Amino acid sequence: MSQELTVSAVRSTAEQHRVHVQVDLLAIPLVVLLFAAVFSFQFALLVGDWDYWIDWRDRRWWPLVTPLALTILPAVFSYFLWERLRLPLAATLTILALTAAAWVSRYLNFHLFANFPMNMVWPSAYIGLGLIVDCILLLTGSFFWTGLLGGFAFAVLLYPMNWPLLAPFQVPLELHGTMLTVSDLMGFEYVRTAIPEYVRIIEQSTLRTFGEAVTPLTAVFAGFLNIMNFWFWTWIGYLGSKALWIRKIV
Repeated sequence: MSQELTVSAVRSTAEQHRVHVQVDLLAIPLVVLLFAAVFSFQFALLVGDWDYWIDWRDRRWWPLVTPLALTILPAVFSYFLWERLRLPLAATLTILALTAAAWVSRYLNFHLFANFPMNMVWPSAYIGLGLIVDCILLLTGSFFWTGLLGGFAFAVLLYPMNWPLLAPFQVPLELHGTMLTVSDLMGFEYVRTAIPEYVRIIEQSTLRTFGEAVTPLTAVFAGFLNIMNFWFWTWIGYLGSKALWIRKIV
C-alpha cells in the first residue's frame, strides 16, 4: 500500500512571509474594489439623482435622504472593525471607497461617455462626515454616544460641509425675465430623462411651510432620524459579526 507524501511549497519562514505578502497584495485591492462597487451601487439605488446632478441637490430632500443612506455601511462595519480590531476607521474608509468609485464613475460614464460637464456631476464631499463619526467613536469608545453625537452631526453637517462647493451654483441670475439659479440653467441646457420639477414646486408653493428655514429644520430632523438609523445598522453589524462563518474567518 503506497504512502502519499505531502510536500509543502513553502520551505522557510521567509518564503512563508513572502507568500503572505503576495496574497495580500492580490486580495486587498480586489476586496476594496468589490466593496467600493457594492457601496456605490447601494448609494446609487437609495440616493441616485440627488447626488448625480448639481440641480438635484435641493434644500429639503437631499439633506434628508443622503445621510440616511450614507450611514448604512459605515455603521455596519464600524461594529466589526471596532469590536474585532479596535480600529475606528470604518466610516472614513467606507466613504473614501465610495468617493473614489463615484469619481471614476462620474468621469468615465457621465463626462466621457454622456458628455456632461464635470462641474454638473461632481460627487459631494462626504469624507469629513466619516472622520467625525470615527473620531467620536475613538474618543468615547461607545456606540451609544457615537450614534447620539456622531449620527446627529453626520446629518446636520452634510449641507454646510458641501456649501462651499454648492454656493457658486446657487447664485441667482435672470434669463428672459425669469429668475433662476446657475444650477437650474445648467439643468435646462443639458436635457435629461429626469428634471427635478419638485424642487421648483417646493420653492414656489405652499410646501414652503417654514419660510426661509427649510434647510436648518431639514438638517435637524435628519439628524434625529440618523441617530436611530446609526444604532439600527450597528445592531445589524453586531448580528453579522456573531455569525458562525465570521467566527471561522477572524
